[in-house]
Amino acid sequence: MTDPFLHCEQLVREGDKDRFLATLFAPADRRGALFALYAFNLEIARIREVVHEPMPGEIRMRWWADVLEGKGQDTARGNPIAAALLDTIGAYRLPLDPLLDLIEARSFDLYDDPVMTLSELNAYAQRTSSALIGLAATILGDVAPEVGQAAGIAYAVTSLLRAFALHSSRGQLYVPVEILERHSVAPADVFAGRVSEGLKAALADMQDHARRKFDEFNANRATLPRSVLPAFLPTQLVPLYLARMQRRDYAPFLSVVEVPQWRRQWVMWRAS
Repeated sequence: MTDPFLHCEQLVREGDKDRFLATLFAPADRRGALFALYAFNLEIARIREVVHEPMPGEIRMRWWADVLEGKGQDTARGNPIAAALLDTIGAYRLPLDPLLDLIEARSFDLYDDPVMTLSELNAYAQRTSSALIGLAATILGDVAPEVGQAAGIAYAVTSLLRAFALHSSRGQLYVPVEILERHSVAPADVFAGRVSEGLKAALADMQDHARRKFDEFNANRATLPRSVLPAFLPTQLVPLYLARMQRRDYAPFLSVVEVPQWRRQWVMWRAS
């Protein structure tokens, strides 16, 4: 069987380029564990894309939760991501609660319910992106998982804004309804692909929110042990993505917002 950690590395290389590039700045003996963690996150995040109904997605998520809770782990080790993740949990004594919370939070993705408030969005980001950063930092430096809160919100909100076109095309809405209503935009307008000054203002509000969270994290970045910085490197791309969305030619319904890989690598290299 293919080495589970190499399998995870390949998955992350193909499906999560930001975290793949960031992991290259980590010590070689920690990269396998980081790839296992990120491959698990990728697997959970992609469930919506591979199922056509919520129930099969719930079953997949329940399987992962059972594995983490110790049910059927011998059989589960036939899955290379599960095998690598279980070894990583054991080697670095990762807490299970953040991983289980991540699965539960991601169950929201299976349905088409909109995010109603900014507080709800922040909570979703904390249980997904922030938790992932905290767990990665634990692998790198044995620090408390809570260190990733603001950084995770900044990166998650930016990522959701980058994918606004994809989400709106399939009936998902991560821009809080309360923000849309503030600018007289209805969810139906989003799903119909209507660009308006109100929508632009709502998206600008969300970009500002991501920027504030990034600045909050960046103000305290110097207090972190240098060893854990690779866990936070993807967050350094937030200003780059936001700048792309603030250009005059930005079309929110056109495509996922991308930045050339060489620019992302350069920004991470400087931040490292």
